Amino acid sequence: MFLNLADNAQSLDGQGFSPFGRVTTGMSVVNKLYGGYGDKPTGDQQQIATQGDAFLRKTFPKLDHIRTARIVH
Repeated sequence: MFLNLADNAQSLDGQGFSPFGRVTTGMSVVNKLYGGYGDKPTGDQQQIATQGDAFLRKTFPKLDHIRTARIVH
C-alpha cells in the first residue's frame, strides 16, 4: 500500500493499482511519514511481489511500515 498525494489515476489504474481509501483526518500523521524515496519503492513491482517486505526493508530501510490496521464502518 502507498499513499498517493496527487491524482495519478491515468498512470496507476492501468498498472492494476486501485484506490481504496481517503485520508479524511490525520494528514499531520501522513506528513510525518518518510518521503525521501519519492516514488522509487513502487518502481520494481516484480521484486516487491516476489520478495515482499524483505526486499523493501533491505532496499528502503527508512520506509515507514503499518503495524496494525482496522476497518471502520
